[in-house]
Amino acid sequence: MLINAELLLQYQRCKRRPFLDVHGDKSRREPESDLLLKLYQDRIAHHRSILTEFTYQRPVYRQGDWKAGVTATLELMEQGAESIYQGVLVTGYSQTHTLLSRPDILVKHRGESRFGDWMYVPVNIELGKRPKQEYQVVAAFHAYVLAMVQQSELEIAWLMLRGKEAGYSVDLLKWMPQMHRVLEEYIQTLETEEAPEVFISRQRCNLCPWYDYCYTVAQSQKHLSLLPGVTPVRYTQLQALEITTVESLAKTYPTQLENLPGFDSAVAPKLILQAKSILENRPFIIPNLPPKQQYVLNSCTVETSVCLDTTIEIDTEATQLLTPRNDTITTAPVEMFFDIEAQPDLNLDFLLGVLVVDRQAKTEKFYSFLAESPEEEELVWQQFLNLVWQYPDAPIYHFCVYELDTVKRLAKLYQTPQSYVLPVLNRFVDIYKILTQNVALPIESYALKAIARWLGFEWRDPEASGMKCIYWYDQWLEMGDRSLLEIIQRYNEDDCLATRSVKDWLVNFLQKNNGL
Repeated sequence: MLINAELLLQYQRCKRRPFLDVHGDKSRREPESDLLLKLYQDRIAHHRSILTEFTYQRPVYRQGDWKAGVTATLELMEQGAESIYQGVLVTGYSQTHTLLSRPDILVKHRGESRFGDWMYVPVNIELGKRPKQEYQVVAAFHAYVLAMVQQSELEIAWLMLRGKEAGYSVDLLKWMPQMHRVLEEYIQTLETEEAPEVFISRQRCNLCPWYDYCYTVAQSQKHLSLLPGVTPVRYTQLQALEITTVESLAKTYPTQLENLPGFDSAVAPKLILQAKSILENRPFIIPNLPPKQQYVLNSCTVETSVCLDTTIEIDTEATQLLTPRNDTITTAPVEMFFDIEAQPDLNLDFLLGVLVVDRQAKTEKFYSFLAESPEEEELVWQQFLNLVWQYPDAPIYHFCVYELDTVKRLAKLYQTPQSYVLPVLNRFVDIYKILTQNVALPIESYALKAIARWLGFEWRDPEASGMKCIYWYDQWLEMGDRSLLEIIQRYNEDDCLATRSVKDWLVNFLQKNNGL
């Protein structure tokens, strides 16, 4: 059986995925989405930008004929080619397994190998900005196969990432043992008859073609991974205590969990209360905890960054601006609801949407400040500031920290006086933070969509998402189809309306239950 780097990469992200790829019913796989195709396009563009730094040769062989690829690659290595792009290398690993390596670039270095007084070092091009463990294990995989082929040991391999420090050296003395452990676990997994246990982690599962199938399995099992706050580390601890159902978790005493890895005296009671909320299908007020123990079960993720690993970088100096301490929520005469659409690859916030609700006049109006090109970002920033200063006393409600961080970033980028920005930041109120610190809901996720849909709110375009808005905006820049901008604006407005529905429900619920 052939084992390649892609399978090893997927195994590190999900032990179930490679098993299904090899043994699963292919009719259960979903077709590739537009978002996944965008990811492929981004990867190709990143490859092209990196390749401009190399003078390379490429082995010539028919696509899919890896044996011919091996022969062509070895010929280039024997000739001493300075760089080889998309070479193919193989080595035996056991009587039944062969390792197939296709490093992005092989770079010639001084040294000793079977070819003469030169050797090759593998360079892998990755779309992420950080040298994650899974990338370094894959780099070690390529280095191992290469060492077997050229009969020369390697001490380092290279990753070419995105960002300011794109080149990263991989310490093979550290990562080679880890790679072999992962490889052995992978082989054992493939040799079993049943797929590994399902575990739903939306950040990792979002673009997987097996997601719908695995989610159906998890629902049928009422799997604990569907419970907000149950991370892989916590799930392992719960399993050790034979707590494997929502019912058993709901009946657990906090003292049984609070000293375990992944838990503490704040996490344990919140997670148990979350289980009770699911079990009884009703919301609960979270009892007050000491300030130092305030803990949010679910970290708030920016929707556009879930699987692309492309979060917008926030300048550290910009974060020195005053962070609001507004942890209360009330009903004001005029309220503003704020939501942003961004293109992380361009470091661009292209749409700042604000819903203005005047409760006294009984009116509401949505303002969509849209940059039709990246050059218009400063314009929409000024339009946003002009609007919020028209209502200097209105609270600005948002969901998660992204909007707050973005205002800081834009203020820094466009040198907006702090005297003009700080009063605005002081009016920001994070609905997500207040809700998760005070209420447990009978839902699987504390994302805006999950909460608002539990309340009965629906988006006009059910398939729209922040990630799809990135794709649509790219398509707009490429093709100029204005209908794409219209659907993005409609989605952004619905996000603002959803934030309003969550805020209104939260105020009423907390008042009735004396939560605040």
